[in-house]
Parts: sequence; structure tokens; C-alpha cells
Amino acid sequence: MLRKPALRTAGMRRPTVSRKPAVQVQASVDSKKILMMGGTRFIGLYLARQLVEQGHDVTLFTRGKKAVTSQIPDDTPESFREFASKVHHISGDRQDFEDAKSKINKEGFQIVYDINGREAEESQAILEGTKSTLEQFIYCSSAGVYLKSDQMPHREEDATDLKSRHKGKLHTEKMLAESGIPFTSIRPVYIYGPLNYNPVEEWFFHRIAAGRPVPVPSSGIQVTQLGHVKDLAAAFTKCLGNKKAYNQIYNISGPKYVTFDGIAKACAIAMGKPEPELVHFNPKDFDFGKAKAFPLRDQHFFTSIDKAMTDLDWKPEFGLIEGLTDSYTKDFGRGTFRKPADFTTDDMILSKLK
Repeated sequence: MLRKPALRTAGMRRPTVSRKPAVQVQASVDSKKILMMGGTRFIGLYLARQLVEQGHDVTLFTRGKKAVTSQIPDDTPESFREFASKVHHISGDRQDFEDAKSKINKEGFQIVYDINGREAEESQAILEGTKSTLEQFIYCSSAGVYLKSDQMPHREEDATDLKSRHKGKLHTEKMLAESGIPFTSIRPVYIYGPLNYNPVEEWFFHRIAAGRPVPVPSSGIQVTQLGHVKDLAAAFTKCLGNKKAYNQIYNISGPKYVTFDGIAKACAIAMGKPEPELVHFNPKDFDFGKAKAFPLRDQHFFTSIDKAMTDLDWKPEFGLIEGLTDSYTKDFGRGTFRKPADFTTDDMILSKLK
């Protein structure tokens, strides 16, 4: 039986967060010439830094519509200048396959990190453009590819869902497995941390900051899993040149599972706020249209990370409270967020239940 997380609530002091980056990864392989597809937001921002800090030669391939490098909360002015001075850039549209291949095929890239590929043909073009010198293709997939199951946690060998909205990532994994080039695919669960563009923790922070009840679907004891972006970036670097990781798939997330109610309570602790009022609702009683009334899928959804911990010599450095505190202190708590608060669906729920 799963025990409810023991969480500190009202009156607890918010954990302090060090100004020093919490995840420091030491170089374990020789310097490589790396092509990263994406790299200008969230996962890529943290991964590019870790790779540069390890001494690798990193080139970002982006559309060039935003700054190639931007500061993260852990940066000092000096560390950002040093990072920005070492990153190279290729501007292009990866959807223009022939143009993309022509821009990368003579650069001699040894490693590809494909952070933003969604369909197999997108990654195949990059593979073809680098194949002559490529040593390893490292891909960001998703744990959303697993077929819903009564037996949990999801493990890498579990059945996958070809009707999933992430089916393109399954097709990409299949293409890579058949390519003959060593590949590694990472399947994150829910990712959180400073600069998160998906409304995961931010959704809870908005409601707790406003002193509002937090609507939670069904019983609130649905079990899920959150992983900090810096831990994910560290796992990506641990795959590089690691022969145990060749032609393998890994789940990556946090060390513990948590209920929906537990996430709300943990966010309050991270913010130094009292435990919020939780209002449980039946989603079937409402028509929200295209709006999302809750940021997470209404089901149990969590994975085993044992394989990654064994093969990659990796383990998450952030517990949930520490990680949420890091996210809040370095982002939302500074008044920065990706999306403004929208309580429209909350008000629909509260007006019917209160």
C-alpha cells in the first residue's frame, strides 16, 4: 500500500535554496563536437550549460527567432558571458529537411542531442546530415508513450500506445533503433523547475499565491511523478559516450511518487504558505470546452527510474520539496512566470460545489 507523503504544512518555514547550482556534473568523456536541436528554452538551457561546463563544443540549431543564449536564474553575469562566448549557432528550419542537412553535413558533429523532435522524419533528416561522423544520437522522448496500465510503475519494456499524442516519438525511437547508429532515448515524466514553459508547478503557485482553493479532480489520491529539469539535464549528459546507454531507452524523473493533493501541499510548503484548501470535483460534471481545469492527466502516471540509476551512474539530486522551492524561489517568487493566472475553470467548479 502506498503511504501518503509526510508533508510539512502551515507554520513550517520554507526550505532555503543555495545560490550555487544544485547539480554539478563532471566530465567523464573527451570533449565532443555536439549539435543540439533546440536549446533556447527550459531543458535545452540547462543541458547546454552542463555540456559547455564539461568542456564540449556545443552548437545550437534554432530558427533564430529569439536570442541564442539567455540567462538562467543560476547564472552570474560572469558565468553567463563565459557560456554565451562558447556556444555556436546554426540558424535554420528543421522542417526544411534538405536545407537543414546541407547546413550540418560538413560540420563534423560527433553527438546529436535532439531535444525538440516530434516526428521521425524530423530526426531522420538530422541523422542523415550528421551520419558520416556521428557517434551517438541522444533523443528526448516522453513517458507519455506508455499504454495506460493497471500495473505500475511503467518500466522501459512496458507496452506503448501507438494512439498516444506522443506516437511520433515512438516512431522516432523505432527509426533510430533501425539506423545502425548508437542511440539513447530519454523518457521524462512531468518536468518542473525554473523557466518551465508548461504550467505544472506554476498552475499551483498561481492559486496558492492568490489565496484561492485548489481544484483537484476526483479523489486527489492519483499518484504521479515530477522530475527537476536539472536532474533531467544531468541524466542527458550521463548518456554521452556511455556504451551502456547505447541503443537503450531510459525513464527519467524524481526519486519519489506523489499524489495530486500532495503536489498542492508541497507547493504551499515551497512557497512558505499555509496548506491550501483542496476542492475535489468530478470532471464528468463539467464542460470546460478546450480549457484545461487541471495541468496533469487524471490517472496514475509514474515510472521506475531504476534502469537509469544503474546504467548511467545517475540519481536525482532534488527531492520534491527542495525542487519546488528551487523553482519558486528562482522564478515565480521573483514575479516571473510564463502564463498569467486564469481562474475561469476554477470559478465554474467552485460556483457549482460551494
